[in-house]
Parts: sequence; C-alpha cells; structure tokens
Amino acid sequence: MKKWNLIDEATTPDGSTMALFEHDGDYSIRVGGVELMSTRQSSSEERMAEIGCEQLSGKKKARILIGGLGFGFTLRSTLRFAPKQSVVTVAELMPAVISWNKNPDLPLASDALKDPRVRIIQRDVMEIIATARGSYDSILLDVDNGPAGLCTKDNDDIYGEVGLHQIQSALAPGGTVVFWSAAASPVFAKRLGRVGFEVNVTRTKSHGMKGSWHTLFVGRRPQ
Repeated sequence: MKKWNLIDEATTPDGSTMALFEHDGDYSIRVGGVELMSTRQSSSEERMAEIGCEQLSGKKKARILIGGLGFGFTLRSTLRFAPKQSVVTVAELMPAVISWNKNPDLPLASDALKDPRVRIIQRDVMEIIATARGSYDSILLDVDNGPAGLCTKDNDDIYGEVGLHQIQSALAPGGTVVFWSAAASPVFAKRLGRVGFEVNVTRTKSHGMKGSWHTLFVGRRPQ
C-alpha cells in the first residue's frame, strides 16, 4: 500500500500546521493532522458554485467573490457556470495554498488561475466583504469546515450575526451567498433567516453519489 507523501507545510494564523500530502495521484490538505480537503471529494464544492451561479443568467458582467481557494474545484465550476463576462475574485488567506495551486507541476488549479476573468487576492475574505456595499451578485464561502470552524477562530466572524449582516450588505439586491459546511447546523440556518436572508439548505454527496454528506446553506438577499 502506498503511503501519503508530505509535499509541503505552512503555519496558519493561529499557529497550527497546514500540510499538503500526495497519495497515488490524490492530494490532501490537513490542519493539525485533520484532513480539511481532498481532491477525492469535490462534488459538493462544484455544486456550491452551480447553485451560486443559478441566478446569474442574463447578467452581462456578473461579479462573484469566492472565499477560500482550496484545490480550485469551486473556482473551476464557477468559471463553467458563470456568464462569460463575469469577474471572479478569489480571496485566500494562506499564501501556501495559492502557491500550491499556482505550481504547474501539481495537477491542481494553475490553469483556472490563469483565466483572464480571475483575480486572486491573498487576504481574509471578510476584510473584503466588510468594505463592500452591493458589490457582488454571488458570494461563495468555503473557508473552513463550516459554522464549527477548524482552521482559525477568526472564522467565527463569518458565521455570526455581525458577519452575516456584512455579507448581506456586500451583496447586490437579489444576490446569493452559499456557505459550504461539512455538517448540518439548524442553528446556523435559523440565524441566516433571522438577519433577513431567504434561506434554503441543500445536502449533497462529497464524491458523486458516494462519500459523506455535506451541507450547503444558501441565503438570498431580497430585491
């Protein structure tokens, strides 16, 4: 049996170790030894982008913000479903994740990042959201394992009421935010509704029709 090979390591803002591993052509990112994402599980990330682009039909120049680059599955799916003249901004906090994906020697997202519609920013996505006013037609957030954060406690700012109000303000009227989560959270779904979003919760498999169930929280800003 082939073992997992360590490719590179980095340190997260709260001091945890983030590591990139490879095993028989598959790649995994782990934080503190716990798997955060894998190239073997991408279906829910692709579905997130599809949902986030559903209301963009007919827009000549849609503005999309992706929080969290991961292995680029959300980005590639966004480029597939979004209108051709869209502007896609990707905010990724970890420089190492950007570097891994840009590396043409790794089969990750180097091609997608070269797409002229894409703008990659090494920054906390909430810093961008906090200063935006009606700037985005769709916001896709896959920054951690969901409302119960794994990477950094600062991610709690995204899922609390203050962060949700900021996200709502950053969306254009009728715009949509989609949150990826490894698990269900009825409390978070109620919180989305409490701050004024029209809420829909979707469950989707992590790998085609197989694998574990992931949850997508969809919030639409009223017109």
